[in-house]
Amino acid sequence: MRIAFYAPLKAPDHPVPSGDRQMARLLVEALSNCGHQVELVSSLRSFCATNDAGHYERISAEAGREIERIAAAWRVSGAPQAWFTYHPYYKAPDLLGPRLSRIAQIPYFTAEASWSHRRNEGAWRETQALVAEAVGMATANLCFTARDKNGLQAICPNARLASFPPFIKPSPIFKQASSGTRLVTVAMMRPGDKLESYRMLASALEQIADIEWTLTIVGSGPAEQWVRQAFAALPSKRLHWLGEVPPHEVPAILSGLDIYVWPGFGEAYGLAYLEAGAAGLPVVAQNIAGVPEAVRDGVTGLLTEAGSVEAFASAISRMLIDPELQVKLGQRGRAFANSERSMSAAVARLNAILAEALHE
Repeated sequence: MRIAFYAPLKAPDHPVPSGDRQMARLLVEALSNCGHQVELVSSLRSFCATNDAGHYERISAEAGREIERIAAAWRVSGAPQAWFTYHPYYKAPDLLGPRLSRIAQIPYFTAEASWSHRRNEGAWRETQALVAEAVGMATANLCFTARDKNGLQAICPNARLASFPPFIKPSPIFKQASSGTRLVTVAMMRPGDKLESYRMLASALEQIADIEWTLTIVGSGPAEQWVRQAFAALPSKRLHWLGEVPPHEVPAILSGLDIYVWPGFGEAYGLAYLEAGAAGLPVVAQNIAGVPEAVRDGVTGLLTEAGSVEAFASAISRMLIDPELQVKLGQRGRAFANSERSMSAAVARLNAILAEALHE
């Protein structure tokens, strides 16, 4: 069937790379692999980083014009058979899908919708209401994490929710079974959670400076100067700064290193953890946010107490000095990424969800 695809946070063709853009592209590919014709219906971005009522007034007016444009085009070409929105949440509500789905009388789906109990003030009270409305009317909501699913269930008890874990396209490039002391992290350098994670990583490495390790850092961004400041106390010879690297080159870099380390503040789940696993690397991360959806503690990596630099440093140290643990978790991480979190597994699950939802 024809499916109108929309991502209010970041469209699949957005010029700036991120996990959101990557997942939007993966979902388009998965829907296509299910045999559907996917149409990117709009690039309208409703995202606002601050609680700015004026912004949402402006974007709502723009959304009204976009709805008129799309509806007019559908009157000529015919409407699609379904609408699919990726990642509507309080900072980026879906201002198009619910209205256009009603106009065309077609099923409406969401993926990775979320609702925050802490964001019910000012303009965000209104955007949260829009998210709740979208979730409530959806034929099915694909939930990437248990945390999101529980949150949506709490505000929309009658919502149709389906578990749909995050996934990747595992690379054929992977590390052979071996151990070592070469740490690696891949993350954009932005203020907020990313910078907080970099700072925690630097602090943890300072605590284990007496043992052997090197760290390769892949990423760049507006907070790069603050990231470099965070690592200033560490010997420069231990740090390898690669800057921004094209996504297709990352698997080869990972496969040449040993342990993936990233605290993961604010991570919805973290596709980079799955990519590290697919490359055969064990992971050290915090037991925080949606990270447990991508890293299985004691199976594909080590998850530590949230907010504890000491626990994070201890887990890295444990991994560095235990070659057998490295190899075991790395092999299991690759198996996990290639089976339960692969594109083929996602396509099978997506087919089942859509078939059940559309035939109820």
